[in-house]
Amino acid sequence: MRPPVSFEFFPPNTTEGEARLRGVHQRLAQAKPEYFSVTYGAGGATRDKTLRTVLEIAAAGSKVAPHLSCIGATRESVDELLALYRSQGIRKLVALRGDLPSGMVDTGDFRFAVDLVRHIRATTGDWFGIAVAAYPEVHPQASSAQADLEALVAKVGAGADTAITQYFYNVDAFLWFRDAAVAAGVCAPIVPGIMPIGNYRQLTRFSDACGAEIPRWIRQRLAQYGEDLQAIRAFGHEVVAAQCRRLVAEGVDALHFYTMNQAEPTLELLAASGG
Repeated sequence: MRPPVSFEFFPPNTTEGEARLRGVHQRLAQAKPEYFSVTYGAGGATRDKTLRTVLEIAAAGSKVAPHLSCIGATRESVDELLALYRSQGIRKLVALRGDLPSGMVDTGDFRFAVDLVRHIRATTGDWFGIAVAAYPEVHPQASSAQADLEALVAKVGAGADTAITQYFYNVDAFLWFRDAAVAAGVCAPIVPGIMPIGNYRQLTRFSDACGAEIPRWIRQRLAQYGEDLQAIRAFGHEVVAAQCRRLVAEGVDALHFYTMNQAEPTLELLAASGG
């Protein structure tokens, strides 16, 4: 039986992109996800677009979890968003540190995601379910794997209900991380993030930036296909579908799909992994 799923969008930059996303949302809503999440740019760079996308998804009848990054933010700006989301009946957030925009020096009133989680709990009680980020292959800015694990322990201790991982293609890395987190006292579900493979250059750029490893055998296979997008997508589907099946067999609590604002790759993976 397929575990619960959730789908992530990024806010479109154009009216054409917004129209396409409406269609993607309608298609993916048929899979009955637990919720849709919507990303939030560095330092709140996409705040208005995120807000517009969140409210539109909520108005369409879907549960939605806005990302809220705190780096560069003030308490006042965060409280304003929390009040707005409460007024719209939104009950889940993804609380993140985020990246400081290029050229910005002031980190704002929150230094780390744990500070944001603590603030949300202190000001809104149990109104929001709070998801946080986790890194099976270690956050690229962490001083060590142990320090990174301790950061997750702290976020859960501050009130996070669940953790969503960075995407990965090494299932053993996720399983080891999950076991280590449980041993360290993390009782919240750790949900694996799933990234469909459809564009080799885009994937390598994302992965190099965020520290997600593409195993050498996958890189070599993808590289040999050159510009043959059909072959890349077919191979990528095979790899990620097998990953999903193994994760389900290992008893994951849920799956979170980074959709890249596309419906078909995710729907095909759901069908291939038992859902």
